[in-house]
Parts: sequence; C-alpha cells; structure tokens
Amino acid sequence: MHDWLTPDWPAPANVRACVTTRSGGVSAAPFDTFNLGDHVDDDPAAVAANRAQLVEALGCQPAWLRQVHGVVVAEADPAVVIEADGNWTATPGIACTAMTADCLPALFCDRAGTRVAAAHAGWRGLASGVLEATVKTLDVAPQELLVWLGPAIGPAAFEVGSEVREAFVHQHAEAAGAFLPGAKAGKFMADIYQLARIRLAAIGVTAVSGGGFCTYNDPRFYSYRRSPRTGRFASLVWLQS
Repeated sequence: MHDWLTPDWPAPANVRACVTTRSGGVSAAPFDTFNLGDHVDDDPAAVAANRAQLVEALGCQPAWLRQVHGVVVAEADPAVVIEADGNWTATPGIACTAMTADCLPALFCDRAGTRVAAAHAGWRGLASGVLEATVKTLDVAPQELLVWLGPAIGPAAFEVGSEVREAFVHQHAEAAGAFLPGAKAGKFMADIYQLARIRLAAIGVTAVSGGGFCTYNDPRFYSYRRSPRTGRFASLVWLQS
C-alpha cells in the first residue's frame, strides 16, 4: 500500500505530480521500505523492484539523475542516467525526478501545461543557482511558471554554520531573515523554503506553493540528518500522455 503525496498547487489539468514516501516497497531496514536511491548501499534488486512499482503505479517513465549538488539542468531521458541536479521535458509520459532525504525538491510547470521540470536543491545547489538554472532552461517567462516546494528539512532542524548564511546573504540581503541564531555559538537555523522563495522572487517567479514540511521530524520521509544510512524518496512531475 502506497501512501504518497499529491502536490497542492494550481497546475494545469494535464500536469501530474507525486512525492513518494517510505510506505510500500520491499527494501529492508534501514532503507525500509520504498527506497528509490541506487547509491545508498541498499540491495540493488530491492531498488529495482521499488522503481518498477513506481512505474506501474504512476504510468509514466521516470528520468533518474546522478545528483551532485550542482546547477546542471538536463533534458529528461529515461534511457540514461545523467549527472545533473535538474531535468526538464516537454514530452508527455516522461517524469522529471528529484531524489532527496533533507534537500529541497522543487517541481516546475508552465501555466500552459507544455513543459515541466524538477530540481534537487541542497544548500550548496540552492546558493549556486540551481533553481535559477532550471527557470532559464525552461525558457518560459517567469510569470508564466508555477513552482511547488516539496518535503525538505524544516527550519527547526536545519542547523548550519555562518559560512552558509554568508553564502546566501552575500547574494540577497533579505536572506538574512531566513536565518535565526542557533543554540550553539556561530550556528544558525536556516529556512530553506524561505531561501528558495527569495531566490525565485528575485528572478520574477512568484507563483510558489508548498513548503511547511520537515523531513527530519516527519517519519514518512527519509532524512540523512536523522540517520545518515538511509534511503531516498522521489518528487516527480510529468505531462499526461
């Protein structure tokens, strides 16, 4: 039985999206049970079985990425695994996919329902501009884009150093409001959702939904900070065939 999320955003009727959780699947602990990551030391046969379940349940073909916390956004291709942190497509039936376990997944579509994209944004990728690169690659006027921010580590759990704060504030002064002093000297609690919204707004993308999750505190999701040896869940978006 799969207990997955359907994003609540004003996407066109032909745009579909889904976020998997830990429920369903065949992976054993500590990857139990619906791990989709093939790079986390899970049994490859279990990962393959979980991915096959995903295809059967959604009726589309996910395009998997080898994510490296960078800013490359590639055209989605289910036939190959591309080293990138975002992918896009205008082809129905191909699902753009981001795998995470605390990092921020962001799903994109245009209001006309002609193209979609998914981006994986850890703090490094976010600071380096992976969301901006995704918008640029989609080649759609920013005001015509809709974005949904999926489950990521929440502001009450995301403790970072001063260098992380500086990386964002140096680019956008208003990003200072996304950091609160932590319990330890020199540490800050960061709101990755607020940081993403600031960066998207700066390039004219203001129709942003989602946020409000915390993978660290919500057992439905994998969390690297909660347990470094863990699986990955997926956020997917595709055009209906």
